[in-house]
Amino acid sequence: MVHNDRVMEVPWDVEATLLSRPNRFLGIVELDPSTFSSDDPNFNSSSSGTIQEKVHIHDPGRLEDLLYSGNRLLLRKATNPKRKTGWDVIAAKADDGWILINSAFHRKIAEWAIANKVCSCFENVLEVIPEQKFGDSRLDFLLKKRDTELWVEVKGCTLIYGSTATFPDAPTTRGKRHVGELKKALESGYEALIMIIVLRKDASCFKANESIDPDFAEAFKDAVNVGVQVCPLVFSYEGRELFYKGKVPLCTEEYNSI
Repeated sequence: MVHNDRVMEVPWDVEATLLSRPNRFLGIVELDPSTFSSDDPNFNSSSSGTIQEKVHIHDPGRLEDLLYSGNRLLLRKATNPKRKTGWDVIAAKADDGWILINSAFHRKIAEWAIANKVCSCFENVLEVIPEQKFGDSRLDFLLKKRDTELWVEVKGCTLIYGSTATFPDAPTTRGKRHVGELKKALESGYEALIMIIVLRKDASCFKANESIDPDFAEAFKDAVNVGVQVCPLVFSYEGRELFYKGKVPLCTEEYNSI
């Protein structure tokens, strides 16, 4: 990987420490009260003088290597005053830096990748249509090209073992269904692509996570082996900006093609 292309700005407001995660989309964090005005009604000070707040976690994955008690997070203040949570989680600390864990940015990242033609199949695209239905699923993009149409499903990847990026980090029947629909699209005469947004800059290859979800891994292998394309793209969150680092291959030779 030799790229260092700026993709977008991803701002944050404060750092916090995660205390707990009551459910997939809710976190309880501890904030430093010196960061805020003492008369701000949105914050609740505990007896120790710290501030505990509810935050929204915009990622359905387990993220057990990133969202654990005591880890540091980057938060952005919510703009809707009627929300039950006053903050959005943007990133979590890891050994290789801050990791973007807010899946609300995935669509914009994918649109950047398509517009900049980082995968060869994005050449000659005439129209990009998001959220289109195919079969029993709604896939992320339909790209209309000069001679054909390309169906694209986007998956975000934050889990890494050594330098191996892997998805999913929790069983996903929805993900398996999407891969199956891409296989059907290919069999119907369309092009089909799985775009993997790898958010760990140390990744050197990607593979489906058979230990977490063998059914997804099998569906992924079947789809790739009949010609569904896979494009794993590595991004790095640095400061308040996201950078594109380049493409990585699939890790294993069990697949017939990429």
